[in-house]
Amino acid sequence: MYTADEVLHGIDLTDHTAVVTGGYSGVGLAITRALNRAGAQVIVPARRPDVARRNLGATAETVEMDLGDLSSVDDFATSYLRRHRALDFLITSAAIMACPKTRVGPGWEAQFAVNHLGHFALTCGLWPALTRASAARVVAVASGRSPEDRIRWHDVHFTDGYHKWAAYGQSKLANILFAHHLDRLGAAHGVRAFSASPGYIRTPLQRHLTIAEMTEAGWLGTDGEPAPGLFRTPEQGAATPLWAATAATQGGAYCTDCRESEPYPHDDVEAERLWRYSAKLTGRAIPSDSIASTDSPADDDSVRRGRSG
Repeated sequence: MYTADEVLHGIDLTDHTAVVTGGYSGVGLAITRALNRAGAQVIVPARRPDVARRNLGATAETVEMDLGDLSSVDDFATSYLRRHRALDFLITSAAIMACPKTRVGPGWEAQFAVNHLGHFALTCGLWPALTRASAARVVAVASGRSPEDRIRWHDVHFTDGYHKWAAYGQSKLANILFAHHLDRLGAAHGVRAFSASPGYIRTPLQRHLTIAEMTEAGWLGTDGEPAPGLFRTPEQGAATPLWAATAATQGGAYCTDCRESEPYPHDDVEAERLWRYSAKLTGRAIPSDSIASTDSPADDDSVRRGRSG
């Protein structure tokens, strides 16, 4: 099993710039440190900048940003564009998992909003810098997936009953579909996108879970210790996202264990539909895209028919 430093061994990222959301904790921190050791300049947007500065030291620059607040995301993007011409890597690692029912912005379900919509808006805001890089890469840190996974188009924001794991799974599927469609839009502009699963990692991401829940799930034994062979270290978890950022070749692919998986047949249609819905919700877009004109994700007939736009 590879580590972050093994994936970047022999790669010189001097004169490269990276933005890593969630880059001050868990897998994100391991990603930030590895990029820094490879010579990259790393900027970490953080909702808790004091904690980020304490964890990062001189490893990266910290700038305040809250993914649940689109005005904060806009402020970060504007500031970045003012100070930097290009962006080589955007790695979206920040996430919340299985939190209690929470609403942000105009009533959006928090996991979908923070894990997906905030990153969607951030990518749109940083788009000019991504296109100015010689070969920019966007990597969405996702989770596991199965062929049955779908976005809950009938109730994306869980207005009719809330299930924290269903909400988390939907948000992580959204990361995969986001990268899939972003690559379709960005390839002509020199921007390639990937999603990557880090595997099971014991990090602060599990802060909303009880020991009993993790034991029942089989993550922990009855003694409270991690199940043998299940969890990877943050450095091992960082390997696949960094491999996607530097070595993957199949644009839009979902990556696990430093390899690309074949896309599911429905990904093109679902990904375009999600992109249009996200653009409509956030009011953000990239120049090669347009905001959907419908209010409901179920109302766009052209997307249901799978027409590329």
